[in-house]
Parts: sequence; structure tokens; C-alpha cells
Amino acid sequence: MCGIMGYVGKQSCAKMIYDGLKKLEYRGYDSAGIVVLGDTKLEVAKSVGKLFNLEAELGQLSPTAKMGMGHTRWATHGAPSVANAHPHTYDGFSIIHNGIIENYQALKISLLEAGTVFASETDSEVILHLLHREYAKDRSFDKAVSRVIPMLEGAFAFAAMTIEEPGVFYLVKNSSPLVIGCGVHENFFASDALALLPHTQEMIFLEDGQVVKITADEIELRDFSGKLLQAQRKILPKVDSAPEKNGFRHFMLKEIYEQPAVIRATLEKVFGASGAASLDESAIGLSALPFDTIKRIHIVGCGTAYLAGTLGRYFLEKWAQIPVSVDLASEFRYRSPYLDAGTLIIAMTQSGETLDTLASVKFAKQAGCPIYSICNVPFSAIPRGSEATFYMNAGPEVGVASTKAFVAMVLDLFLFTLAFGHKKGLISQAELEKQRSYLQRLPALVEQAIEQQSSIEQIALRYFEATNSLFIGRGNSCSIALEGALKLKEISYIHAEGYAGGELKHGPIALVDEHIPIIALAPKDSHYEKMLSNIEEVKARGGRVIGVGGKDDKRLAALCQDVLACPQIEQEDLQAILSVIPLQLFAYSIAVLRGTDIDQPRNLAKSVTVE
Repeated sequence: MCGIMGYVGKQSCAKMIYDGLKKLEYRGYDSAGIVVLGDTKLEVAKSVGKLFNLEAELGQLSPTAKMGMGHTRWATHGAPSVANAHPHTYDGFSIIHNGIIENYQALKISLLEAGTVFASETDSEVILHLLHREYAKDRSFDKAVSRVIPMLEGAFAFAAMTIEEPGVFYLVKNSSPLVIGCGVHENFFASDALALLPHTQEMIFLEDGQVVKITADEIELRDFSGKLLQAQRKILPKVDSAPEKNGFRHFMLKEIYEQPAVIRATLEKVFGASGAASLDESAIGLSALPFDTIKRIHIVGCGTAYLAGTLGRYFLEKWAQIPVSVDLASEFRYRSPYLDAGTLIIAMTQSGETLDTLASVKFAKQAGCPIYSICNVPFSAIPRGSEATFYMNAGPEVGVASTKAFVAMVLDLFLFTLAFGHKKGLISQAELEKQRSYLQRLPALVEQAIEQQSSIEQIALRYFEATNSLFIGRGNSCSIALEGALKLKEISYIHAEGYAGGELKHGPIALVDEHIPIIALAPKDSHYEKMLSNIEEVKARGGRVIGVGGKDDKRLAALCQDVLACPQIEQEDLQAILSVIPLQLFAYSIAVLRGTDIDQPRNLAKSVTVE
């Protein structure tokens, strides 16, 4: 959430900052703005809605300005509006902010009592007025920032500038992400290195409790107590260009089609180009963990990552014979889980910056737990706080509704399970070879599933006007039912719920009538007969059933109005990956027919950095 981009140096910066914000659109936003240091004052341009609305306002900004910062806002306090959009500016001071100031109401009341006039409804504006007030005491920007920091409670990252000290930024980080891009007689900062890579590969990833003074020629890093710190610089791989749709109508569809390549790349990384039977423990990250002391596993994640984790529980308990619990990261800390050094935490995250998951990692580390992360973004916060990371290497995922990252997470969890079980002596070399042979078939089968797009589009025509839907499955397919429901509600705005098939008669079957579509996952696995019985229960009550199963499954077809055909594989764990593909395409097709904003659905953000 909330994209941040800033620059100070020798180049004209307004358009540069705008282009940086475009690379951060995936984070989700509902308004945007840029402030630059003009000849005599701070100049501001703001807009509501899509970023191209801001481009039309760039003419308000000096074309020669060489210092400025921009922001894309995802509303928390105050509706999307020009007044609530960042940057917030007052009397020569300006700030942009990502996060939530939890004690802002008390601070605002104190400022109001002193005569401060607020121009917005945001929590962020209190930072601006506190800085202005503290600067007036001794006209020191540095001291003003230092005095304001301990006044603030919550998770936040903010950048501040003032015309009183031209050429100087102060950055403050506490939980929300910030990264500095290092140049020659110029420096940059952003909430994601993706925005900076067109300009520099040399980065400094800020940690919590750090404040930075930046000029064109200086980066001074210290902690909140004022102690100077040595900045750790990292060189990131060069990115030739921003992700493109490459002829696809939406990024989401492109990313669905990229899934076979993601699977092939992962298998090559783990087994090698020759497809050797042994797994590379270093590629998986197992070799960096205290394997002999691990007695139990907690998997934490949010949204799609959490649902991928529920599949990991099936895998690990069956193959590695170790107790596993799966928690929503937003709830994990608050239920007082039993944790000790024998508890391995597996943190699931596409971005590596999801605040609830990051907070869960920090909470678990305090209890002495080793941390293992499955992540798609190198150098992000959660991998930096982990003993080991299995990188998905899925490439940038721009669509807010995750597709290829979900498949990559599930695959990575399965590969981790094989390595863990093999190291425990529970999976023989012969069994490992058997599983590798199944895995080698997977990319081609995913391609076959994607080839059903046109037939799925025809089925979607019959259901896109529905207002509610149910997804049901059993075993591994229960997790896929939940993921399918999440995809549909995210991008089509249709109310959808996922349930275990056996739970229908314990409540949800009351919803069944001729108006509600029921999407039933029925692969030819050990739950097949039970699942057909659940479909019979729905059919007996007039429900419209869309089956998800084998193309030639006549028993399933006889019970359903329609069937989303899906390739079958006798390995039940991998069938889960195949079964999700038709649901991704079904949700996409429904959303296209409903005309929604598929890549950036309303109210959603790709990277959730507020709690």
C-alpha cells in the first residue's frame, strides 16, 4: 500500500517521480500527488483516481526542479480526495507517509487546542504540523525530526522536506518499507526498489528504528537514539524494463499464462537442468535451518499466501510426519501461540513486506523460533529477517489478485516437504524419484489446463450475472475452493464463499437454490466418491452445479450443468495446482464480462503495509 518515490540531485525530477510512481501502481492507491522544490516555494500537484489523472497536473510543477517526492495513497483515515491526498504541505514544509499513526487523535486534539488548522482528515497530517511546531523552537530540521519521532505510535514510514533547508530530505522508518537508491551527485528513495532500478542498482534497505538524512551527495544513517550507523549497501540485478502485458489484455491473464514457465524454472533450480533425482537443499534453503531441533511448524500468511499455507499443512503432516498449524498472520500474535526454539515458522509472502506477516516473524523471533520464508522479492524485509528463504523466482506479479505466486508458493511448499521428509529418512530415494517424475509432467499439464480458456469463457457467459456463489471441495481441494472463491470476489465483486464439501449440511446448504452457482471441485482423488455425494445433495435442492474435474468424467458431467475441464494427475498434492487453473480463468472471464478493473480491483492493494 501507499507508494513513495523521491529524488534530490542534478536532474529535473517531476516526470521522473511520476514514472517511479507508475512502477508502484501495483501496491494499490486511490489518489496521488507530487511536491517539488521550486525557486521560491514548494509546488504541489494532486489528483484522485488513476495515476494518469496526475500526469495532467504535472504542468503545475517547475520543469527545472531538482528535488521532490511523490506518493500514491491507499485511504485509511479519510476518504479519497484531493485534500486527503499526499503530499501534505504547510508553510514551507511537506511530508508523505505510509502506515498508520495510531495515536493521531490525541496528537491532533493537542494541536487543535494550540490553534493548528488542519486541511485534511488524515492521520498523516499530524506529522506535518508537529514538524513545523518543533522546527520553530530552534530552527533545526534535524532536531525537529528527532523530537517528533518519539511522539508517534504505530507503523509508519515518512519522508519530509522544507524550503527552510533546501536540498535536504529526512526519512524515518518504523515497520513500513523504505529503500534508498544511491547515485553520483544524486540520490533516490522509494517504498520499493522496483521504482529505483531504472536509475541505480545500488540500494540501502532501511531497517525499523532508523532515520536518514539525504542530500544529493550525502546519506547519513542513524537510529532513533541518534547513534550513527554504517549503511549496508546491496547491488541488485539490473532490470531492463518494467513489466509489460506483451499482447495480453490484462496482467492477470499474462501471469496465468506464465505459470508453466515458473514451474519449469523452479524445478530446474531444485533438481538441476538434467533433472537429477536429488534435491538441492541449498536452493530450497533447508540446509540453513536447525533441522535436528525442529519439533513443530507454524505457517503464517495473509490472503492467498495463507491459503497456500493450508495446503502446506496437508503436505507436511502426511510426508514429513510433523505437527503443523496454519495461522492468518493478522491473528497469529493475538492468540498467544505456544512457541519455542523447536518451532519453525514458515512465513508465506509474495512481496516480503506484508506488515501482518512481518509482525508475526518479529513476534516469533522474540520467542527464539527459526524463520523460514517463501517469498518472491529478493532483499525484502521478511527474507532479511529469516534464517533461510526459498525464493519463488516467479518474476514481478503485477495483478493484485495473485495467480502465479499462489502456484509458486504451493509448489515450493511441496518441494520443501520432500526435502524435509527425505532428510528425516521418511521419503526414500526411490519415492523421491517417483515424485520427481510427477513434477516433470506438471508444466505440460498446466499448459493443457490453460488451453481450456475459450471453453471456460463460454461457461462464464451463463453465470456472470450471479450475485452469490459457493465453492466446495474436500481434502486438498478444500484449500483450492477457498482460493477460487477469493479470486472471484477479488476481481468480479461477486460474493463468493469456499467450504469443505462435508460442511455443506452444517449450514451453507441453506443458501442453495436455483439462483446460486455452486462450483464443486471433484478431481479423481481419494475424496472423489464423497465429493460426488455432496454434489448430489446440492442437485437435490435445485442448485446449479459447475463441476471442476476430468474432461471425460461422465459421472461428474451427469450431475452438473457445466464442467470446467481440468487435466488429472494421480498425485493428489499436485492435482491441487492443476485444479486452481480453471478457477483462475473462470474468475478472470467473469470479471471481463462484468467490466471490472481486473489488475487493480477496487479497495485492494498488492502489498499490504498497514495493519
